Amino acid sequence: MKPESIGRVLGIGLRVAGRMAGQRIMGEGQTGAAPATPNQLPAQPSAGAASHGRAAGQATRGVAKGVSGFLRPFQRVGGKIWLEVTGVFFFLPVLVCGPILWRTRLSYAHGPDHRTFWASAIIVVIFFYLGVTSFWRARKE
Repeated sequence: MKPESIGRVLGIGLRVAGRMAGQRIMGEGQTGAAPATPNQLPAQPSAGAASHGRAAGQATRGVAKGVSGFLRPFQRVGGKIWLEVTGVFFFLPVLVCGPILWRTRLSYAHGPDHRTFWASAIIVVIFFYLGVTSFWRARKE
């Protein structure tokens, strides 16, 4: 099936489901009239169209609140996991540059590896700070 036709089918189905939900919320059932097909538009907007729209909006807000309430604990856990994973990735440069820092420690002032020492020292300090604070924030949440 082409993506355009899948989207069209889903859109039509969503509109029909929204209409049905609006009717159920308003307490109106099928009144014996022939059901409208999704491609058929009404000749004139009826007086109750605004109330149907409000009812559908209230139903949508209710569903959105319910879904967000269900997903809230997962969002908090997901945030903690995200902080811990980023903390691990922040510690990777520390693990790579730590041995370089140790190897070049004797030439910190004027030795041949002076620049290598300071570059690795800056990288280690920055990424160590970022890793620690990432884990700290994960624990604090």
